[in-house]
Amino acid sequence: MAAVTSASWNAPSESSRPSTPNATTTNHSSKKRKVASTLPESSPAPSDVNAAANVVLPARHDLFSRPRLTISRFPTFPDTPNVPYHSTEQLAMNRIGFRYVPAGVSPPGSVLPCRTIESAPPSFRVSWEDRSSFVKVTPDGLQLMGERGFRSARCNAPIREGAWYMEVRIECGGGDRPPDIADTNMGEGSHVRLGWARREAPLNGPVGLDGYSYGYRDKTGDKVTLSRPRSYGRSFRTGDVIGMYIFLPQTRKPDPADPHDPAHVKRERIAIEFKGQEYFESLEYPQSKEMIKLMEFSNKASATASLPSAPPNKKSSGVKNLPERKGPGTETPTLRSLPEIKGSHIAFFVNGECQNIAFSDLYDYLPLRTTPASRKKDSKKRAREGAPREHKENPFDDGTLGYYPFISLFNYARVKINPGPDFEFPPPRDIEGLLLGESGDDVKPSTERIWRPICERYPEFMQEQWALDVREEEEAKVEAALNAERDEVEAVKKLQKNRRKQQNEAKKRAREAELRRPTAHTASPLRETSTALDESTVIDDDRFGPSVSSLLAPTLLVPEDIDQAHSPAPTAASSVDYHIPETESGYNSEVLEGDGDLGEGEGEHQGDTGVEDSRETHHTPIMDLDLDELL
Repeated sequence: MAAVTSASWNAPSESSRPSTPNATTTNHSSKKRKVASTLPESSPAPSDVNAAANVVLPARHDLFSRPRLTISRFPTFPDTPNVPYHSTEQLAMNRIGFRYVPAGVSPPGSVLPCRTIESAPPSFRVSWEDRSSFVKVTPDGLQLMGERGFRSARCNAPIREGAWYMEVRIECGGGDRPPDIADTNMGEGSHVRLGWARREAPLNGPVGLDGYSYGYRDKTGDKVTLSRPRSYGRSFRTGDVIGMYIFLPQTRKPDPADPHDPAHVKRERIAIEFKGQEYFESLEYPQSKEMIKLMEFSNKASATASLPSAPPNKKSSGVKNLPERKGPGTETPTLRSLPEIKGSHIAFFVNGECQNIAFSDLYDYLPLRTTPASRKKDSKKRAREGAPREHKENPFDDGTLGYYPFISLFNYARVKINPGPDFEFPPPRDIEGLLLGESGDDVKPSTERIWRPICERYPEFMQEQWALDVREEEEAKVEAALNAERDEVEAVKKLQKNRRKQQNEAKKRAREAELRRPTAHTASPLRETSTALDESTVIDDDRFGPSVSSLLAPTLLVPEDIDQAHSPAPTAASSVDYHIPETESGYNSEVLEGDGDLGEGEGEHQGDTGVEDSRETHHTPIMDLDLDELL
């Protein structure tokens, strides 16, 4: 396989890159104020030191101006003569707890904003993102150099099933000192550890540090896991070629009736932008408490051997002898069992010489099954409406789980990867028959090659990732249709609710207006009836003289400048004696002043003379009237 030069895989220049909107702040100086850019700007070049930090990408319709890449822009390598190893500072490299995968803008009409893309060169090599920042690489991704301390790197495709083989040439290791590194403070030479590791294995330590990785040491030829070396094979040093072989049986299929089976494939990732390049950001699979407990148990003997044992039930002099209180929930939680992949094994070769099986029945790379208590705890976490999407741990397989080739370098050690198909020391065609025959099993070797060079794994892995992209896009379309239906129903319900609210408000306003309406000027039927009865009781006859109401009319007049108010309700005190003055009416005055003789025609005009005569002989009467009768 031909090596790819750095110039052939450089990112497009800034002038040739389409314009992209920049929603981040522009950092002109550390002392200057950061001002948000409102105009579309071109994507920052990979060498731009003021490139923006990672930002969550906007919705799908806001990505129309971004270029649709099929190969990631990064990394880029400078053309520096006589400097084969380089750092990649412009990359979003995996950190503790987070993992990054290159992404590109989806084609028009897609529901999801981004899809998985490749990095250059598109072949099996060391991963640009999944390695320690202290491990330098060559542009083809096949040569590595470490620095002070053990640092590690993973390759870019996992092994999930099958038999696979690769080679690693030791350029500098086995305790040798690199000739071109003038470091007088190095008390130890360069060392290399090679092996296989899961996703949970840390990059800032050597392979075999915990139960998530299995390694082979150059210094002693020991095999190591859980930080416990065991005698295995011969040591190796500079110039040796180490063959790495792994066999995993067929992957277990998920149970469709069990929704909590960890074998279900599901990805939890968020599309972000980092320095002008789209990435998928996700949480790294955490180390389980069961594996941590196993690590503590394996180191318990060596840790306690160097410490003096304290007498039992003896407390420090500064601690009072207080009774120990145990809460109701202080019991040790039940630990889950660590499943193994039965029939799996790892073997190493040194210059074509098989060192036999190093590890067998490897721990399963699938995450442990979640407990009902943890699922109940996660179900209580509800995302706020309108809030940005948050990361959450993935209890399922995301398609990237498996065992990766894992290379650990110490004190400027250097190696070169050979993924095949042409090897310096080709292994036998039937490695399984060789290994099982050396283990004592009567197995007839096969004439056909039953293992595959690991260079063939990378295109398979990318096809698996793109198949997951297609499946997620279909699921997203179905979910979008369901959400549109749900939104339509909610809109109809909201419209009906608003109509009912408007109707209720209109009825309420009508009732309030009716209560505030003024009293009518027309009297009520009851009042009209009482008025008619009062008028009927008044005697209006000339024979008895003027009526009482006409006599009292001059005395009950109220001046116009005085406000008339309703009279209070009648009481006992309201009954008064009204005295009629002597000057009563014109008719009575004429009777008193005359001599009693009637003139001609006066009797007919005045009425009955008997009544008039009787009034002449009496004094002016005093009438005792009640106020109710007057009213």
